[in-house]
Amino acid sequence: MKKKIILVASILFGLMFINAGLNKFFNYIPVPENVPDHLAKFMNAIMEIGWLWPLLGAMEIVGGILFITNRFRALGAIIIFPMMVGILLTHIFVDTTTLPIAIVLMAINVWVIWENREKYLPMVR
Repeated sequence: MKKKIILVASILFGLMFINAGLNKFFNYIPVPENVPDHLAKFMNAIMEIGWLWPLLGAMEIVGGILFITNRFRALGAIIIFPMMVGILLTHIFVDTTTLPIAIVLMAINVWVIWENREKYLPMVR
């Protein structure tokens, strides 16, 4: 049962990140009208750094694809983790309206990292 829950959560998590990454390249999700000014300034600052926005998009796509696959899920979780920290901190300090979603996503990522902890041991030995 636990494996099925991880599989479903991983597929949904991975698809969210693939979608977010593709949106950074193709901009098909419209920006909501009621975005707070401080959040709009924050996002514009990230986009103004020419290389950062495409890098985040590419890492989200690669990490999302790896996260979906059982064999490379541990690698996908590690690739996505730094972005997930940034997402969580942004939702804590810049815009708290969708903080519960960010907490759930971070919990899924940490859960997958914990479940695959034996795969990371060679890196720290």
